Amino acid sequence: MNEEQDLSYVRRFFVKEKILLVLAITISACGCWSAKMITEQKIREVQLTFDPRNHYLDNNDNFSPDDEWLVYDTRHAVQGHPLMEVGANSNIEKVNVKTGEIVVLYETPNQTEYGPGVGAASYNPVENKVICMHGLLNCNAERTYWYWRRTGVVVDEAQRGEPVFLDARDVTPPFTPGALRGGTHRHEWSADGKWIGLTYNDAIMADIEKRTGERVNLRTVGVSAALRPVKVDHDPEGENNDGIWFSALVVKVVPNPKPGSDEISRAFSDAWVGTKGYRKRDGSRQRARAFLGKVRDKQGRELVEVFVVDIPERIDIAGDDGSLEGTETTMPMPPKGTVQRRLTYTENRKYAGVVTEPRHWVRSSPDGSRISYLAKDDNGITQVFFVSPLGGEPVQVTHHNSSIQSTVRWNPNGEEICYVCDNSIYVCDVRKGASFGKARRMTARTEEPPMCPVWSYDGHTIAFNRVVPNGKKSYKQIFLLRL
Repeated sequence: MNEEQDLSYVRRFFVKEKILLVLAITISACGCWSAKMITEQKIREVQLTFDPRNHYLDNNDNFSPDDEWLVYDTRHAVQGHPLMEVGANSNIEKVNVKTGEIVVLYETPNQTEYGPGVGAASYNPVENKVICMHGLLNCNAERTYWYWRRTGVVVDEAQRGEPVFLDARDVTPPFTPGALRGGTHRHEWSADGKWIGLTYNDAIMADIEKRTGERVNLRTVGVSAALRPVKVDHDPEGENNDGIWFSALVVKVVPNPKPGSDEISRAFSDAWVGTKGYRKRDGSRQRARAFLGKVRDKQGRELVEVFVVDIPERIDIAGDDGSLEGTETTMPMPPKGTVQRRLTYTENRKYAGVVTEPRHWVRSSPDGSRISYLAKDDNGITQVFFVSPLGGEPVQVTHHNSSIQSTVRWNPNGEEICYVCDNSIYVCDVRKGASFGKARRMTARTEEPPMCPVWSYDGHTIAFNRVVPNGKKSYKQIFLLRL
């Protein structure tokens, strides 16, 4: 059998016989890929997708509520334009974790190399709905998919192929409360499926920055909630769209933070805190999002630190800093009741700040008591750290000899985390006690590191991407690690 036949046979054998195995992908001396079955008692790794195209998990919440499917996008590299990988992509698909069956959930209309484009899909945790970022429908060579020209679209599996715009967009004054004026991405469902967290870039401020050279186009964080639909004025160019949910920015950013202050010029890599928020000192629960923020220390150095923002139940009431919808010269402002707090102060550490390479997202334990992030230890090695949403001294969790290579993902039981290190998937015990920080290598070390690990809801499977050669090309394929 050739390599493709060999892999296909192993996959069929695994699916039909359901034996305990690890599918080890190795490179032979001639550079060809081969498949070997290695019997093991408790762990089994198997390649799930094989088609010669990408199946990109992209650090999202990819498992369906019943753990039967994984959702992904099929973006491919666009030389010289990495952002256009999404802009040039047309498909959101899902694959069955037992049979390998692939189903196209959504395909963009009138797709071109300039857009609209679609990508970064996540399953609703309680319904068979998927959200993804989607370029504007009027994309062309002059108005391409871009940071501030995209939005969130929901695909309901009961109405497959029919996109529903979640966040409204209004870039023609007068602006509309509940609508945003730019591009949303990195959409994340809350655990109850009733909120969406998102990252944001503003088209109005981008235009000002382009005209004046003044640095005012600042990335920040927002949320959407099912308060009510938002209708906007529709412009002839097709830049605006209605939305089924109400949206607001929840983090205030400024162009030039005061040195030594908690002001930030960029908010990013955000995530929900806990499945039900975090427990405040008075015992009540608070809905919140954690994120990374760029500050300036007393010497004027730019550093990245961990922040949290408390989010009120009503996000449709303006706060003291300004209007929810913004003006022609200012950003939209957070609603009344948002409280933005800095959690880490690392300027006096030997290696100050949270690392930005590898690109990673903060992640919270299910109970909301611990927020994970990556920073360098005193040896200059990137490790996992925890900090409480209440503040306090961070705790170093891992002590590897080589740097962590991915975002941390939590087992839904809250007792373990997984991540990539030394080109392998690791699982680390984070229970209080003697076993805290004990890490186990779960996959063999490979030439290329695995990517984008994500834990199933039942805690028994970790899905991830590997780059697998196929002739003269290579593709991101989905693998499963059975625990």
